[in-house]
Amino acid sequence: GDWNRFPLQTTRGCPWRCDFCASSIMLDLPYRKRSMQSISSDLDAIKRVNKRPFIELADDNTFVDQRWGRQLCDTLIEHRVQWFTETDISVADDQELLARLKNSKCRQLLIGLESPDASDLDGVELRSNFKRRRAHEYVDAVRRIQDAGVTVNGCFVLGLDHQTPDVFERVYDFAMSIPLYEVQVTVMTAFPGTPLYARLLQEGRVLEPGRWDLCTLFDVNFQPKHMSVDDLRSGYYRLVKRLYSAECIESRRRAFMESQWNTG
Repeated sequence: GDWNRFPLQTTRGCPWRCDFCASSIMLDLPYRKRSMQSISSDLDAIKRVNKRPFIELADDNTFVDQRWGRQLCDTLIEHRVQWFTETDISVADDQELLARLKNSKCRQLLIGLESPDASDLDGVELRSNFKRRRAHEYVDAVRRIQDAGVTVNGCFVLGLDHQTPDVFERVYDFAMSIPLYEVQVTVMTAFPGTPLYARLLQEGRVLEPGRWDLCTLFDVNFQPKHMSVDDLRSGYYRLVKRLYSAECIESRRRAFMESQWNTG
């Protein structure tokens, strides 16, 4: 067929309740996983359309259950596809799972790191402060994943309540020091229905209530706690310009490729 990228959902929801996350509100049921039989059925249908598809798992956090995740990798190996998904940093804890990720041709994991330092993350995750507890392991964990041959797209949210204007430099330094193969930076966005929106509205910090057209992940529509609106907007634009320059991208990706040649 003319298409080579296909979405496939294997899990739904996420046990971590980040206050800014709209998915947690839309999918407000227990975390659930599909059977390997039903996933295989979908993969068979996709391969009837394209024999060499690239699969994008439409999950919020695929590898919450790592034992189930190893079975998923085995299923993907059987179907001989390349794929991508989103998950959390705990995937780095399981060396057997990391090995299967590479063997199953997982090309990238998107992981919400949110901020480079633990102190910025306090209270972001409402249920168990998962990200706050894991942040001190970020550097080693991301390196373990990439050393296993799977690239990481590390995602950061700018404008969190504990962040100060030095966060932009800290995100840049973090991305370059690992180095991260891909980086995604967005502005904290209060989507309607989220705990974050309710809190910011109560605190009088939503600049234009009802302006859902500004919920783009790139516009600033709230008053940050430890910087001005302009600090956040201009700092974000400068960071984006640096991170996504051709020179910066080439430097980060070259480091990954060289590590694979050396281990390979």
